[in-house]
Amino acid sequence: MPRYFLEVAYKGTNYSGFQIQQNANSIQAEIENAFRVLHNKKIILTGSSRTDAGVHALQNFFHFDFDDDLHAHFVYKMNAILPADIVIHQLIPVKDEAHCRFDALSREYKYFIYWHKNPFLKDRAFYFPYRLHFEHMHQAAEIIKEYTDFTSFSKRNTQAKTAVCRIIESRWDVEKDQAIFSVKADRFLRGMVRALVATMLKLGREKISTDEFRNIIENKDCTRASFAVPAHGLFLMRVNYPDDYF
Repeated sequence: MPRYFLEVAYKGTNYSGFQIQQNANSIQAEIENAFRVLHNKKIILTGSSRTDAGVHALQNFFHFDFDDDLHAHFVYKMNAILPADIVIHQLIPVKDEAHCRFDALSREYKYFIYWHKNPFLKDRAFYFPYRLHFEHMHQAAEIIKEYTDFTSFSKRNTQAKTAVCRIIESRWDVEKDQAIFSVKADRFLRGMVRALVATMLKLGREKISTDEFRNIIENKDCTRASFAVPAHGLFLMRVNYPDDYF
């Protein structure tokens, strides 16, 4: 059966995340429903990255199988049906064995923080009006790259079989009144980026030391890390595949 990738972007504010859940809106449900309206047939999407409730994505991929002809103006028609906070960028025919999750080489996330009140950022970044020692946070971002086991930064109710992640990039950038944490890895655990950010913010406010931050990683105990940053500051920026994949 022919397989297709969908490249999509969405603002996650009004959704419980990607995956379909009972009595809750999800990205998957909205796109599957739009397809059913357009083609009067059901598909089941597989996602490259299952973003949590309230998390945004500038790029995510889903794949689905469909044996019939797709509408000649598929992307245009789907976008007309979908709500304003979800957009399909492109439909890509792929090989039958292609898998948007397992074939991805890496994912890139950014977490946005701002410290001067700004109503235009309130649902797209975390308002954190406190003094931060960025030297410590830069050090922590470098420390993260030394490790592969991130048990301490994973929520407990996860189906992941391993907590091993290969961190490719990790850094803080300061731009005017914003701080942005950028991280790239082959995979991420549930809640991992937010936990890293929240724990580094404790370091930035000198609530913990650099050595304590390192101990949190090494102790592999999620009760020692902080998860206290909101979802709306987090963006899935990009999902990377091999150069000749498409």
